[in-house]
Amino acid sequence: MTLRIIIFLVALPALLMADVYSQTSHKRDIVKKKKPAPHILYGTASYYADKFNGRKTANDEIFSQKKMTAACNVLPMGTWIKVTNLKNKKSVIVRTNDRLHPRMKRIVDLSRMAAQQLGYIGSGLARVKVEVLGKKKPTV
Repeated sequence: MTLRIIIFLVALPALLMADVYSQTSHKRDIVKKKKPAPHILYGTASYYADKFNGRKTANDEIFSQKKMTAACNVLPMGTWIKVTNLKNKKSVIVRTNDRLHPRMKRIVDLSRMAAQQLGYIGSGLARVKVEVLGKKKPTV
């Protein structure tokens, strides 16, 4: 009986270590998949203040109010999107090249040129639909 206890006590650490190693190697084999960006988003759009004109964006481009660009926190940089003003059904195609402030609840921040074409310069904000077009520049 005591011999069995001694063998058990000697073998126990080896069994526990084998279990730990099998769990860690299993965890290494699990690959976390990136969650794909949604294809259609709804939310509020704003537009850049003039003070950002000429400053660098998050991807090191120089921001211009005259370009058709956008800032977005939920889509990858360089994604082409179609933004539609839900009030008047006007839409524009822009490329994401910047990020919003992390606490910003808006879905997209557009250049002044894009906001003008959507017709919400006077109000400053608009409810919009954002459709993801992809990384390649869409042909119009």
